[in-house]
Amino acid sequence: MILVFGKTGQVATELQRQASVTALGRDDADLSDPDACAAAIAAHRPGVVINAAAYTAVDAAEENEEHATVINAKAPGVMAAACAELGIPFLHVSTDYVFDGSGTKPWQETDMTAPLNAYGRSKLAGEQAISLSGGQWAVLRTSWVFSAHGGNFVKSMLRLSENRDHLTVVADQIGGPTPAADIAATLLTMARAMQGGQRGGLYHFAGQPHVSWADFARAIFTAAGQSVTVEDIPTSGYPTPAQRPANSRLDGAKLLADFGIAPPDWQKRLAQVLQELN
Repeated sequence: MILVFGKTGQVATELQRQASVTALGRDDADLSDPDACAAAIAAHRPGVVINAAAYTAVDAAEENEEHATVINAKAPGVMAAACAELGIPFLHVSTDYVFDGSGTKPWQETDMTAPLNAYGRSKLAGEQAISLSGGQWAVLRTSWVFSAHGGNFVKSMLRLSENRDHLTVVADQIGGPTPAADIAATLLTMARAMQGGQRGGLYHFAGQPHVSWADFARAIFTAAGQSVTVEDIPTSGYPTPAQRPANSRLDGAKLLADFGIAPPDWQKRLAQVLQELN
């Protein structure tokens, strides 16, 4: 049995659509109470655990870093330790925000981390806690997640376009939009392989080709058949409480080599997401 923490988020929703899993929502196991999460694992005695729940309010985390760290770091660490005790794999989703966004090369798993914001620090602390659990674990870093569910950039752009035909969008942040459906499929493939004895570790998984937020917005409107003009602006033209990395590119070569999973084509999946939204 696959036990999933998270029920309504983008990745958790896709996990439930793609496989027979037991999904725990906040009422079942609140990550702000790490011991309750460990107890849930002990009670269900699953064959593998996937944590698809997180504190993802990047800007709010600047004022709530302690709370974000409990959810994004302490809880995953406790969950990984509980899985280690049972001798089962633990899989967890992390983020490109563990990097400082410098340079232009895609980040590799061995590159030095240096988060720019509280959210990134909380997620990095989670990775570190999991790696010290002593069990069989995998952390999947990803970026710019989108789907037909939850809150994401695609849905935000479509909502704004309902009464605006001109939008200004940041053009100096570059990354890989990643479909939640492909993240879920990747986690399931990894989980089954790890149940079969394959080792885990730290991996990167993000969509191709790399693109700016502004160009991603243009692709959304083109695919949706909407006449919306997108004006490029620098990050400085859209100030936010949390600093964002300029370079969010992730190198997926290690995941391809170890699990045979290639980076997804976000353009193909975007068309499917738009069709579902319609």
